[in-house]
Amino acid sequence: MSTVSLPSSAPSPPEESRYDDSEVGRQIRELRRVKGMSLQQLADTVGVSVGYLSQVERNRSKLPLATLRQICDALRIHISWFFHATATDASPEREFVVRKIHRRRMSFTATGLHEELLSPNLSGPLELLMSTWEPGADSGELVHEGAEAGVVLSGKLELYVNGDCFALEAGDSFSFKSTDRHRTRNPTEQPTTAVWVVTPPYF
Repeated sequence: MSTVSLPSSAPSPPEESRYDDSEVGRQIRELRRVKGMSLQQLADTVGVSVGYLSQVERNRSKLPLATLRQICDALRIHISWFFHATATDASPEREFVVRKIHRRRMSFTATGLHEELLSPNLSGPLELLMSTWEPGADSGELVHEGAEAGVVLSGKLELYVNGDCFALEAGDSFSFKSTDRHRTRNPTEQPTTAVWVVTPPYF
């Protein structure tokens, strides 16, 4: 799967989306840890104090939208990550269940990839993604720590691992070490979709 990220200069989220400032601190902490950044590193990049950033992560300080955009740039994440459809169910299920309408969605126009986070958060041992490749989309080569596995749901996908190419179709599944050189490509004129598991999280 692709973990290529773009800065937060993407179009603003749709009007029906909502910015939940009661959750943003926890989400920033999850993203920072997944990307291997310390509080000091993120604070220095954004230009705020460590104390203030720590309070933000614990939801004890308000976070202006302008500062959130700077944090998004530092974490190489779209600001749309923090916007989602308004949840109608405030029950504890939000820690365990992701309703389709509440998925966090990201698009990487440079690669033609679209990702939807299916796992409730990034603080667990793995992340579950729904990946969609536009016709001709190519992730580029990736190497990182961890392991990955998935299953193609529709379309066709070329999976490259250490230089070998495997032609996959709907129903085919796969698994490999993330430390292997890997790349994906949709060679067709139709979209391809797959469910992808990555451990540890590496969004």
